[in-house]
Amino acid sequence: MSEAEMNGCLTGYYRCPEKYVRLALRQRRPVAIGYFLFGEDTTCYGNLSASKPAHAPDEPLQDISGEVETENGTVYLPFDPGEVIANLQREIYVEDWRSGSSSAIARLYYFLRPLLPVALRKHLQKFHLRNWAKHPFPRWPVDCSVDNLLEKLLLLSLRESGARRIPFIWFWPEGKSACALMTHDIETRTGRDFCSTLMDIDDSYGIKASMQVIPEERYSVTPEFLHSLRSRGFEVVVHDLNHDGHLYENREQFLERAEKINAYGRQYGAEGFRAAVLYRKQVWYDALKCSFDMSVPNVAHLDPQHGGCCTVMPYFIGDIVEIPVTTIQDYTLFHILNDYSIDIWKRQTSIIVAKHGLMSFIIHPDYVMDDRQRAVFEALLDHLVQLRRDQNVWITTPGEVNRWWRQRAQLQLVEKNGDWQIEGPGSDRACLAWASEVDGRLSLSLDPPSVTTTHAPVETQSPETGMFPSAGAQ
Repeated sequence: MSEAEMNGCLTGYYRCPEKYVRLALRQRRPVAIGYFLFGEDTTCYGNLSASKPAHAPDEPLQDISGEVETENGTVYLPFDPGEVIANLQREIYVEDWRSGSSSAIARLYYFLRPLLPVALRKHLQKFHLRNWAKHPFPRWPVDCSVDNLLEKLLLLSLRESGARRIPFIWFWPEGKSACALMTHDIETRTGRDFCSTLMDIDDSYGIKASMQVIPEERYSVTPEFLHSLRSRGFEVVVHDLNHDGHLYENREQFLERAEKINAYGRQYGAEGFRAAVLYRKQVWYDALKCSFDMSVPNVAHLDPQHGGCCTVMPYFIGDIVEIPVTTIQDYTLFHILNDYSIDIWKRQTSIIVAKHGLMSFIIHPDYVMDDRQRAVFEALLDHLVQLRRDQNVWITTPGEVNRWWRQRAQLQLVEKNGDWQIEGPGSDRACLAWASEVDGRLSLSLDPPSVTTTHAPVETQSPETGMFPSAGAQ
């Protein structure tokens, strides 16, 4: 990878001027590919020169941040940050998941799943996922390795540039401190019929959501039903094809299904897509003609497909904007953890807001019908309203995030007479921000300053504490 491409991973994330960023790869042949640390809170996977990386994340990992060299304003790294970020965001570090999902037992489970009561399903899932605690990476409850790596690289670049501060384009429009999304995956006919009540609940808190509809087999998706969603300001997203868990079983079948999914997207006027059970295979995404995807979890220890993208920000996979799932699903909370509080959600939102990131929630209408579950959901909505009021969080829809993230990627910072200006479509919503160093850490502030954050390591919790990681509605 060229130096321009290496620098691009940093300037693309922050939308900062290129003149402040000079990253280069140390001219040594890589020793091997594997896991290593870049600071105690940042796990990386990629080719590493000089030192030998670990083969697995549960081995002792070496912190190679001390191997960074600087000279004449250039930061020389023993790894390619663009490669590491792509390996994490696209889950290259995970072994091929299909060997488990295509087994005879898995096929039988998904064949019988519509007939299985939730009580039986959750016991089967707990047994199947009993070894979750052996997965030390990604880090539960939120892994910010990608974001931490980029923060460290910007701080190194700041020091070597000789500048007092570096300008960049703030992550969210109108200077919002962070972003939150509500999404509803509709799994059954009963869930579909509950959507009107669910929208009433959302509206009572001033929150709009996206509604993920399954095109085939589960229930009918009529024009009248789609109109009932859109007429109230809710978005429509295609949710798999038939939710049988076999979308990515083989390439030929996937291409056939992708063609149908794309057709339903055009028919429904839907820009987004989410696969059933959060299955994904990013190298095949070019067959999906959607504008954004919402199938990649931040941490997936208890999902059938392990892994996680290790970032709390949207990112591009080719032409598709990936909007990751960054919080625990309601199904996991209620039926796997038997937890009827919002404590885990509050802890996750605290971490994500500190990173100015994206909080995305999956709430199924099928799982919030009874009074106890509904009360928890409403407590979550109340918490989000408090974040909007007290911390200036932007609560919006996935389609709006997709449009903003594409706009931001095209905005430019231009220096005129010593002042920096943002130019391009959407610049009226964008905010100039500054990165500086305070007490040895990266500090971000808006201009005019309304948000200032010094990035210290964010507390996370290891499996030994007894907190469970996220599982999908399987």
